[in-house]
Amino acid sequence: MVKETEIKLRASRATLAALREHPLLKKRNKSGWQRGELFNQYYDTPDRDLASAKVALRLRRDGEQFIQTLKSRGQSVAGLSERNEWDWYLSKAKLDLKKLDDSCWPASLAELDKKNLQPLFTTDFVREKAEIAWGRGKAKVVIEAALDLGKVIAGEGEEEICELELELRQGEPAALLELACELAAELPLMPCDISKAERGYRLFDAGSYNLSLPTPELTAEMSLDDAFAALAWHLLGASQRLAEQYRWNGHWSLLQQWLEQLIDLRALLASLGQAAPRTSSRELREALDALLDDWRPRLAAGQNDDSMRRNAPALFAAELDGCRWGLLSLKLSHWLLLRSWTTERNNRGNRQGAAALGNWLPTLLNEEGTALQLRRYQQQPEDLAEQMPRLERLLVWLRLARGVLEVPEVDRLYGELNKLYELAQQPLDDEQRQLRATQTQIVASLKAWKALVK
Repeated sequence: MVKETEIKLRASRATLAALREHPLLKKRNKSGWQRGELFNQYYDTPDRDLASAKVALRLRRDGEQFIQTLKSRGQSVAGLSERNEWDWYLSKAKLDLKKLDDSCWPASLAELDKKNLQPLFTTDFVREKAEIAWGRGKAKVVIEAALDLGKVIAGEGEEEICELELELRQGEPAALLELACELAAELPLMPCDISKAERGYRLFDAGSYNLSLPTPELTAEMSLDDAFAALAWHLLGASQRLAEQYRWNGHWSLLQQWLEQLIDLRALLASLGQAAPRTSSRELREALDALLDDWRPRLAAGQNDDSMRRNAPALFAAELDGCRWGLLSLKLSHWLLLRSWTTERNNRGNRQGAAALGNWLPTLLNEEGTALQLRRYQQQPEDLAEQMPRLERLLVWLRLARGVLEVPEVDRLYGELNKLYELAQQPLDDEQRQLRATQTQIVASLKAWKALVK
């Protein structure tokens, strides 16, 4: 068994061609590009028990060699994945079920009759690979770069495979992201949090691609740094899966959810005070702001404009044809992996970062809630929209971390505050003015609000 650390980047055919000749890869290429055809058959039961257990079973033909592989789903965020992988070299193109023993087989599948495994879909592609190596400080980095072009085929359905894979052979995972960032600054590369196997399952059953990621389990005792990292990784990962699925099927609700993840991520970055000095996140915040400035108006227009909804897939495709989205995602991943917000802060910032979430969060909510000045907006509801950034900071923490608060009716507070936020975004008329004033009064009267804003 080996642990595989890699990053997948969706590309166009033109980008793959450009990568072959990219000066950075040329300079670090120690082997030259080696071309080969890979034919892969994936197996599962009719009920897709392996997929449910988050493992994939593959039989690959590479030249005259047959390789049986079992892969775990592992952890995957923004295309960067770490997972366990077992390989067995076979003499013929037939599964060896005896290899699938307790040393690798999931306990949840212990009672499964392996004779029920059957071919489900194929992923056949041409791979051009090269060994990329360079010095990173005093350490050596070795990465296998692979340019994959082919198809996933499941029954009558098929989808193109066109991607760059970077697999770490030696060095730190941050080096993968650093190389990816350098390439994505010049070429459109989209971190892709979906494996070839998941694409096959999606073709076989469009509803099989799980968009929802489990919300991080936070505790009152964990540090602010750990809580922030968990939530930021979660939001980034969710945005990646939503972007991939919207690119695939163009469903409007997915684009809405994608934007919501980015709004939450922006609010989270702005909420940490001295625990995350503004200089450490300035580049990321500016990039997020530019993206949100373009996409907020489009989503707002699409609420009542069918033509905007129809045009949105083309606009999103144009976004992905540029470098902005992929580069932002990769830079966020690198920043989170290195915990870069911790490197330049002062002693007070270090104390805040180490503070228990259960102590820090009520203080944040008290400060933001007090500054919201609900009484003022009962009298001046027309000005409520100016408080949207503050409402977003309150809502992201209440949505994802309210479980650590010892406050009565906190779920109701989140729901009512979210209603107020939605009203703040609506075009203003006399009816909306009254609805805002009424909803402001409702929030101010809640037990949870009074407990937090003392």
